[in-house]
Amino acid sequence: MSEKPHIDIDYVADLARIKLSDKEKSTLSAQLADILGHFEKLSAVDVDGIEPMAHTQNIHNVWRPGDAPGATLKAQTLIEMAPEQRDNQVVVPKVVE
Repeated sequence: MSEKPHIDIDYVADLARIKLSDKEKSTLSAQLADILGHFEKLSAVDVDGIEPMAHTQNIHNVWRPGDAPGATLKAQTLIEMAPEQRDNQVVVPKVVE
């Protein structure tokens, strides 16, 4: 593995919009260098022929018999049933301040 990469911690802190003391800068600089070292180790791993995946387990949707779509109402019927509507949409009370 090559030598530790130089990290401009002032630039990184500026990007994150945080102020760091000199002690924090030296600590975080060492930690970021360690993280980049781990990425360097990972980039050395041969992954040719390995399919990309979104999850480490074989995950798939599990549907129950009752999960099949059933009869639905027409959009216009639902709009007409709503206590308040505007521009072909249902108006609901505000729930977030």
